Amino acid sequence: MKHDKILSFPYTLWMAIFVIVPLFIMAWYGFTDRDGNFTLSNIMSIADPIHLKALLTSIRLSLICTVLCFLLALPLALVIRNLHIKSNGFVIFIFILPMWMNFLLRTIAWQVLLEKSGVINDLLRLLRLPELNMINTEGAIVLGMVYNYLPFMVLPIYNALAKIGQDTFDAARDLGAGWWQTMRRITLPLILPGIVSGSTMVFVPALTTFVISDLLGGAKIQLIGNVIEQEFTTANDWNMGAGLSLVLMILVVGSMALMSKYDKSGEGAGIW
Repeated sequence: MKHDKILSFPYTLWMAIFVIVPLFIMAWYGFTDRDGNFTLSNIMSIADPIHLKALLTSIRLSLICTVLCFLLALPLALVIRNLHIKSNGFVIFIFILPMWMNFLLRTIAWQVLLEKSGVINDLLRLLRLPELNMINTEGAIVLGMVYNYLPFMVLPIYNALAKIGQDTFDAARDLGAGWWQTMRRITLPLILPGIVSGSTMVFVPALTTFVISDLLGGAKIQLIGNVIEQEFTTANDWNMGAGLSLVLMILVVGSMALMSKYDKSGEGAGIW
């Protein structure tokens, strides 16, 4: 027991310095004004029409991203499972490989593809088809989110599917269950922890992002992450930025609480 405490000390020190201390600093700025006096105005500023609109837009686009990731990830995970690949490590490698490239570079690549003089519109012009106005739209932001966060949905769902024995599906077919009945009554309930885990891992970064909306949405679409980033950098108002960050953190903690409620065993995230 004593050796365990010694070995865990570096991790405990790391968490204290880089997690707990920054949270206390953020809370200090969030609940004080520029003069250091206690106030709730920074927290309540989320009700400001501009901030509230940005928050609601972030939640809406994050939910759309999460739903699209699920609709893409479920059939993909089913196909991979049916391939009966012996090594789970190979499956992980396939989805992790694109993520070896820098997140910023991947997003900039989509910016190059979607802009008016980009590759996609060049191809449409070559085919004498009408050009598409894709950049600086909500659709472009959602596309960037789905592209970057889809592996976070596929892996937990695949991990949950891989733990279901083939005998379960064979028994369902023997009892006369069709594909849809098997999916609705057996597959979906059994992989629910993976779905919840994947949904949380997609929704949380999508909700807090600001790089994707900066590059693919331009200045036309403001998410709550952009507002917070501007408060810290452009406006130099750390108190307001910290207050908005605390509100956003409450939403994130709520999402994590939802995950722990439906995925108590951690099966969905076990592949990590």
